[in-house]
Amino acid sequence: MAVRGLGLFLVSTGLAFNGFLGNLDTYNRPPARPNFFVQQPKNLNSVSPQQVHISSVGEDKMRISWITDSSTPATVEYTTTSGAQGTSVTGTTSSYDYLTYKSGEIHEVVIGPLNPNTVYYYRCGSNSAPELNFKTPPAQFPINFAVVGDLGQTDWTKSTLQHIAQSNYDMLLLPGDLSYADFIQPLWDSFGRLVEPLASQRPWMVTQGNHEAEKIPLIHKEPFTAYNARWRMPFEGSGSDSNLYYSFDVAGVHVIMLGSYTDFGPTSSQYSWLQADLGKIDRNKTPWTVVLIHAPWYNTNTAHQGEKESIDMKASMEKLLYQARVDVVFAGHVHAYERFTRVYNGNTDNCAPVYINIGDGGNREGLASKYQNPKPDISLFREASFGHGELNVVNSTNALWTWHRNDDDEAVASDSLWLTSLSSEPACKVQN
Repeated sequence: MAVRGLGLFLVSTGLAFNGFLGNLDTYNRPPARPNFFVQQPKNLNSVSPQQVHISSVGEDKMRISWITDSSTPATVEYTTTSGAQGTSVTGTTSSYDYLTYKSGEIHEVVIGPLNPNTVYYYRCGSNSAPELNFKTPPAQFPINFAVVGDLGQTDWTKSTLQHIAQSNYDMLLLPGDLSYADFIQPLWDSFGRLVEPLASQRPWMVTQGNHEAEKIPLIHKEPFTAYNARWRMPFEGSGSDSNLYYSFDVAGVHVIMLGSYTDFGPTSSQYSWLQADLGKIDRNKTPWTVVLIHAPWYNTNTAHQGEKESIDMKASMEKLLYQARVDVVFAGHVHAYERFTRVYNGNTDNCAPVYINIGDGGNREGLASKYQNPKPDISLFREASFGHGELNVVNSTNALWTWHRNDDDEAVASDSLWLTSLSSEPACKVQN
C-alpha cells in the first residue's frame, strides 16, 4: 500500500517544515519514548479491511471507515445479533497521492438509522471479513467522553490507549495531532492500525492540529491531504463547508470542533459558521456546550507562547464562546496538562468556559515541563505528565471531569472537578 522511500528525506527535513505548521518550539523537551511502527498483519490479503474506525453522523448514524490494499466494494453489513445476516449498505471509495506515496483504497459507508446505546456487529467488505462490533452512544444522559490530545504512536501512547480502553466511555474527543506522521505517510497507516482496536468500537470525533497540515511549500501545496482523506468528520450536517470545523449533538451535549489552522478571523467562513452554529443551540435539548480547539487560548506553560493560532484566534472568537455560555473548552498542542478556572478576557468570570489543556496523549516529542512562575490565579492545576481525561456528563446540570495521569503505566486519577452547566445558572443567560 505504501511507498516508503521518502522516509530518510522527510525525517531530515521535517523539522524545517514545522515552522510552516505553527509548531515553533522555544524550550527543551525532556526525552520521550521513541516512535514505533505498527506493521500490517501478515495474515491479511489485499482486500482485508484494516485501519477501521467509526465516527458519528447525525444522531442515529455511524460512518465506518477502513482501508484495503486493492480495490473491493465499499460495503458494510450490520446487525444487532452476532453471526446473523444483517443489512448491507454500500458507500464510497477514494484514495490520495502525497509526493511518491499512494494511499490504499479508503472506504466509507454511513449506516443507520441506529438505536441508541446498542451494540451492533458488522463486517467491512466481503463476508469473509472478521466480525467487529461497536456500541452507539446513548440518546440521553448520562454520557461519558474520553478526551485526549496529541496522541502520536509511542509506548506512552500505548499506555494511554490501554487506560482509555479500560474506561467505560461512549465517545472519544481528540483536539488535534493524531498520528505525528509529519510527511511520512506510512506512519498514517501505522497509526490507523494502532488505534483500530478502540476506534472500531466507539466513535472517535477529531479535529486537526498543526501536525496534520503536512504542507510543503512548492512541493505539496495542499494542506491536510491525508487527514481529510482518512478522517472524514460529519461537517456537512452542521452547515460547515470544511472538514476542519463542524459540530454535532449527542445525548444532550452540543460539541463544536474548531480549526486552529484554517482561517478564523471575523471575515472568515469559519467565524460566520461558528456564529450561526452558536445561535442555533437549543439549551432545552442540549444544555451542555463543549468546544475543542488545538492551539490553547490560555496557557501558562513556556511551550507555544506567542503563536498566532492561539493569540489571534482567541481575539477573534473568545467573545462568541463567552456570549453563548460555552461550558468547557478543550485544547491540545502543549504537551502537558493544565486546568483553568472559568475565565474570560484573562479574568475569572463565573459565566465563562472552563479551559483545559490536554495535549498529553503520548507523542514522540516529549513533555513540556516548564511553566511560567508565579502561577497566575486563573490556573488551578498544571502538571507535565502524559495521560487522558474523562468528562462524565451525569445530567443536564452536573458533570464530573477527571484527569488520569499515566504514572508508571498505571492510570492514576490526579485531578477532578464537578462542573455545573451554565444553562442551569440563572445569572448566566445567553447573550445575543
